[in-house]
Amino acid sequence: MSTGENDTIADETVEPPVENSSTNRKQPFPQGFLDTISTGWAERPDTLPAPRAQATYAERRRAAVSAAFPGKRLVIPAGSLKQRSNDTDYVFRAHSAFAHLTGWGSDAEPDSVLVFEPTHDGHDVTLYFRERADRTTTEFYADATVGEFWIGPRPSLAGVAADLQVATAHLHEFAAVDGELVLEEDESLTRFVSELRLIKDDFEIGEMRRAVEITARGFDDIIRELPAAVAHARGERVVEGVFHRRAREDGNGEGYDTIAASGPHACYLHWTRNDGTVVPGDLILVDAGVEADSLYTADITRTLPVSGTFTDVQRRVYETVREAADAAFAAAKVGVRFRDVHAAAMAVIAERTAEWGLLPVSAEEALDADKGGQHRRYMVHGTSHHLGIDVHDCAQARREMYYDGILTPGMVFTIEPGLYFQIDDLTVPAELRGIGVRIEDDILMTEDGPVNLSADIPRTADEVEAWMARLQR
Repeated sequence: MSTGENDTIADETVEPPVENSSTNRKQPFPQGFLDTISTGWAERPDTLPAPRAQATYAERRRAAVSAAFPGKRLVIPAGSLKQRSNDTDYVFRAHSAFAHLTGWGSDAEPDSVLVFEPTHDGHDVTLYFRERADRTTTEFYADATVGEFWIGPRPSLAGVAADLQVATAHLHEFAAVDGELVLEEDESLTRFVSELRLIKDDFEIGEMRRAVEITARGFDDIIRELPAAVAHARGERVVEGVFHRRAREDGNGEGYDTIAASGPHACYLHWTRNDGTVVPGDLILVDAGVEADSLYTADITRTLPVSGTFTDVQRRVYETVREAADAAFAAAKVGVRFRDVHAAAMAVIAERTAEWGLLPVSAEEALDADKGGQHRRYMVHGTSHHLGIDVHDCAQARREMYYDGILTPGMVFTIEPGLYFQIDDLTVPAELRGIGVRIEDDILMTEDGPVNLSADIPRTADEVEAWMARLQR
C-alpha cells in the first residue's frame, strides 16, 4: 500500500509525535484540516438495493439451523483481519459458515457477527456489523483500518438489511451485551453447519458451474502463455501469475494457492513455491481454481506436456491416471458410499503399478485393507473431497456423513487420482523418475448419475495435445 507520506493512522493532535515512540509514523493534522475535513461532502444516496439472488437460499439455511438448535443462542462470527506484517493485513475472507448463512461473499465486513436469539417459536436472527461512520467522526479520516477515507465506502445497516434480507444492527450493540468479542466454538454447531453444506442448493450449484467456467478460461490462458513461462527463469511463477490475472478479472481470486509444478516438482503434492523453471520435454502439473465473488470455488488439475506432446512414457503414466479417474467416475452412483469412489481409482493404480513391476506384491495383495497399501507410495492422497464454499468443504462433518457417507443428489466433489514418481525414488525405473501426473475434475451428483462440471476442459492425452496445438498457433 502506498498513499504518500501519511499512510497510517493519524493523530488528531497538532503536537509532533514523541521521538522514539511506537507511534513515530503517525503524522499530526494541522488545525485547518481538523476544522474543515467534516464539511463540503455531498449527501450519500439512500436508495436501497434489491435483494441478492442468494438471500432466499441463505434464509432457508438459517431456518434449518434454527430448527436444529431450539432454545439455544447461536453466535457465528465472520472473523477479523489477520496481520500479515507490521501494519499490513491479509485480504479479509469471512468464515465459510458465516458466508453460507448470511449470503455475504467477498464483500463481507470484518468482525461481523450473525446471532440467533431464541424465541418461543424459533429464533430472531440479527447480523451485527460496523455501520459506516458519519463524516463528522474522527474514524472517517483517522483510522486506516476502517476509515472510509482509507478503504472506501462501507455498507449501511439499511443497505445490508435490504441486500441480504436479514435484520441488522451496529456491532456496538452486540458488544454492549456480550462484552468482548471472544467466542468459543460450539462443536455441535460447527458440525451441523458443515454437514448442512454436503448437499448444495440450486444457487450453490450455479456458482460452482460459474467458478469452473472461469477456471477453464484460466487454463486456456496458461497454455497460451507457456512459451513465456519457458523463457523465464522462474517460469512456474509466470504460470501462477497468468492464472491469477484471470481469477481476479473474472472472479474474486483463487480459492487456494495455485500449484504450478513443473518437472520433478509435480511429484510434491502441495508444491506452491512455484519458483522453478518450465522446461521443454517435462510435464507441468497445474492445480488451480477460481473463487467466485460468492466464495464458491472450483478445484481443477490438468497435467500438460510443456512441448505440446507427451513422450511415450509420459503418455503411459497420464493415460493410467485418466483410467483411474474414469473408473472413479463410473463408480459414483446415488446410494454408493463416498469412499467407494476412491477404492475404484486405487484398484486401477494398484493393477497398473503391479503390472509395471513396481510392487513387491500382487495388485490383489496391495489392495488388502490391513496388510496392503504398497501402491500408495505412488499415490498417497485420497481421490475425492467435497467442494463448495471451501475447497475442502464440509471438513467438520462426521465420518459417517463424509468418508463413509452415501452419495446423494446435490453433492459436489472432486475426482483426482494421480501417480507421482519422485526424482530420487529408486523403486522405479529411471525413465519414470521425476514424472508426476494428476487429473482432477469437479463432479455434481444428480438423480441420473454424476455430471462432470469440468468435462469441457480436455482430459485425454490426445485431447490435451490438440488443445495445446490449437491455442499455441
